[in-house]
Amino acid sequence: MSMTTVLDGLTFPEGPRWHGGRLWFSDFYSERVLALGKSGAETIVRVPGRPSGLGWARDGSLLVISMLERSLMRHADGMLSRVADLSAFATGPCNDMVVDGQERAWVGNFGFDRHQGEAERATCLVRVDADGSARAVADDLLFPNGTVITPEGTLIVAETFARRLTAFRMTDDGSLADRRVFAQFDDVYPDGICLDQEGAIWVADPRGKQVLRVFDGGCVTDSFDLTPRGAYACMLGGDDRRTLYVCTNTGSGPDFQRKTDGRIETLRVDVPGAGLP
Repeated sequence: MSMTTVLDGLTFPEGPRWHGGRLWFSDFYSERVLALGKSGAETIVRVPGRPSGLGWARDGSLLVISMLERSLMRHADGMLSRVADLSAFATGPCNDMVVDGQERAWVGNFGFDRHQGEAERATCLVRVDADGSARAVADDLLFPNGTVITPEGTLIVAETFARRLTAFRMTDDGSLADRRVFAQFDDVYPDGICLDQEGAIWVADPRGKQVLRVFDGGCVTDSFDLTPRGAYACMLGGDDRRTLYVCTNTGSGPDFQRKTDGRIETLRVDVPGAGLP
C-alpha cells in the first residue's frame, strides 16, 4: 500500500481533525488554520503565535491553540479571542489538544524549549473548562502531545520523549485517575494520534518515519514506512472514517518556516475512526 498526496506546499501541517465533511488542520509557520474539502483548501483563520491543536465548542465555534502565546483561542463570527492564558502551566510551547463533549479542552505542552537548547523536563496536561478556567490535571508527563478520548471515557496521551502512550480514567468531576501505560515503545516517538472502532490507536512517529497501529498493551498490528518523510500527526476521516490522513514533512524545527515541504497524505484502512477528536 502507498500514500496518496492530497495537498502539498505547506510549511508544517499539524493537528488534523475531521469535522463537517472536511479535514481541518493547522499550518504552523504560515500561522493558518485550513480546511480541506473536495473543492480544495480554504484558510479559515490566521492565528498569531503558530496554531496547533484544534477543537470545537458546543456552539460550533472553533477552538485553537496558539503555541507561542501559550493560549487557548476561540474563532467566532470572524473574530479571534483568547479563552485562557496557559502560561502559568505550560513551561514550553503549547501543542496538541482534544476537546470533549462538555467543551473542556485538554492541552499539552513541550515542557521546555527544545529549539533553544533547554534541558528536557517533564510538564503537565492542562484542562480548560468552558468558562475559561484552567488547571493542571496530570503532572510528570514528558512532552504530552497528541491526545484522544475513547467512547468509554478513557483519555490517552502520547508522551513523545517517554516513547509511550499513557491512559487515564476520566472521572465525573473532570479529574484524571488510574494512570497506566497503554503502550510502551522501544524506538517509537509518538506525536499525533487517533483512535479506531476496535480500540486501536494510530500513531504518527516522526523519528521512525512511519505510522503504526497499536492496541492496549503494546501489540502493533500495522505499520507503514514513509521514508524519507516523517509523520507528525494523523486523523481518520472521510465519509466512512476509513481514510487515514497523515501530516508529513522532511523534518521539523524553525528552519521549516522558510520551506514548503509539508504535505497531507492519505492511506485507506480497514477499521473506521472512533472517539474524540
